[in-house]
Amino acid sequence: MRLHLLLALLLAAPALAQSALSREVERHAASVEAKVVGWRRDLHAHPELSNQETRTAQVVAEHLRRLGLEVRTGVGGTGVVGVLRGARPGPVVALRADMDALPVTEEVDLPFKSTVRTQYNGQEVGVMHACGHDTHVAMLMGAAEVLASMRATLPGTVKFIFQPAEEASGTGPGGALAMLRDGVLENPAPSAIFGLHVFSGYRTGEVDYRPGGVMASSDGLSIVVRGSQTHGAMPWAGVDPIVVASQIVLGLQTVVSRQVDLTASPAIVTIGSITGGVRGNIIPDTVTMSGTIRTFDQGMRQQIHERVRRVAEGIAQSAGATAEVKISLGNGVTQNDPALVERMRPTVRRVAGKGMVTGQSTTTSEDFSAFQARIPGVFLFLGVTPEGKDLKQAAPNHSPRFFVDERALPVGVRLLSNLAVDYLEGTKGQEPTAKPR
Repeated sequence: MRLHLLLALLLAAPALAQSALSREVERHAASVEAKVVGWRRDLHAHPELSNQETRTAQVVAEHLRRLGLEVRTGVGGTGVVGVLRGARPGPVVALRADMDALPVTEEVDLPFKSTVRTQYNGQEVGVMHACGHDTHVAMLMGAAEVLASMRATLPGTVKFIFQPAEEASGTGPGGALAMLRDGVLENPAPSAIFGLHVFSGYRTGEVDYRPGGVMASSDGLSIVVRGSQTHGAMPWAGVDPIVVASQIVLGLQTVVSRQVDLTASPAIVTIGSITGGVRGNIIPDTVTMSGTIRTFDQGMRQQIHERVRRVAEGIAQSAGATAEVKISLGNGVTQNDPALVERMRPTVRRVAGKGMVTGQSTTTSEDFSAFQARIPGVFLFLGVTPEGKDLKQAAPNHSPRFFVDERALPVGVRLLSNLAVDYLEGTKGQEPTAKPR
């Protein structure tokens, strides 16, 4: 009888330990809620563009130092890394938040509304946290305080990564690559990384959690069409690059609709700008187009690149013009590791409850994918649209009317903290009633 009781206690030990740590997370998370909201409002009122996040980095670094963490600044530019070493031995896990804002003039009437103005691409613009990175920073600061309060019982090490310039990754190398070059995943080296992003497409507190591709790769596309300048009244005396460019735009629509297998994976080819000519009666020499290519599969990504070149160059040649096609590789697919997703599923379910959902992949992109290319990672979406608001009418991320329901912030703090604790504990996030495996 005693032997049976001993075996039962040994088998239940991981679940009981998880229950104790989870309760500790909940207790500390409740105590930081007001602070998290305060941090978020301060950061929202003082947004900073990509690679300019000096004030934000200072706020973060001072907070981490007060918590007694090992702090490194200037990582990848203005990035901040904090290391929390638990008193018990265990693995290393990373949590990431991005810090930068956007050149957007805020139109939401809030007491802490951004009134910041700056110069961007030669224009005076407003600056706004129109993608919610202020909430990401505040929630990770909250998680850092929660976990630092648990240092004596923490089984392993947590690395807090506050990343600059995520928004810059849409137009060039982003902050994730810069931090990787500066050794962000070294000394100590985490074996997994978690991140989340607020999103207006879900109700407040809902958590979108799924394996595989959750955000698309994003590659830049530039096409320069060269013809031969002539009088607008005598088009036969030259080669009209405007007409050729128009044909190329239409031809590119067939790349996705007719030349790749859309049943395998979705994809997008978009031309977002066309520039050419100076007046109505002159056919110019050159037209320049730029756009974006989005995919969820590496094989399809390569196919589309090849077909875009073939279509543009072939159409131009048929008209006596030339097309110079340049494709710049951007963010990879934000690919959630299936095994890690399954391992942490009970943790997310415990925190989100009925708010755990499986949504559709989004064709926006994220340089969190750069971390996932090095180590297993999971990226989640946290809903911030309150009940009673039509989701279809909710202003999307990057809108000047983007609004965050702050009641979602405690969910984010608890989610990040529990993911870290459960991963370190190695119990697969099991609830106390879960059967041992």
